[in-house]
Amino acid sequence: MAAPNVYDSACSARLALELIASKWAMLILPALSAGPMRNSALLRKIGGISQKMLTQTLKDLERNGLVIRRDMQTVPPHVEYSLSKLGASLSEALITLDLWAERYSDDLDAARGRFDAGLRP
Repeated sequence: MAAPNVYDSACSARLALELIASKWAMLILPALSAGPMRNSALLRKIGGISQKMLTQTLKDLERNGLVIRRDMQTVPPHVEYSLSKLGASLSEALITLDLWAERYSDDLDAARGRFDAGLRP
């Protein structure tokens, strides 16, 4: 059996990259790094995400073993989401990407502005 290779379109590691490349997964996983959160808390923390997209992304993350859904079996319903061990290991890498994006956002904005104005190097 061949070793995993993300450049091979048939490799299942490619599916992992597709999942974590979604902007919502890249925001949800680091948001959960501080500890378990309820759905409503995630909605407040992650600006711009719809309830439908949050639910869908959480299901995808749970299916892939990155997030644990804990139903407290109460009325009214109380569900919390937390990172699995695997999810926590990925979250560390995504936090680094988040920090990079924040650090260089002005540079990226300026580069887009120059490009859009036709000012190429």
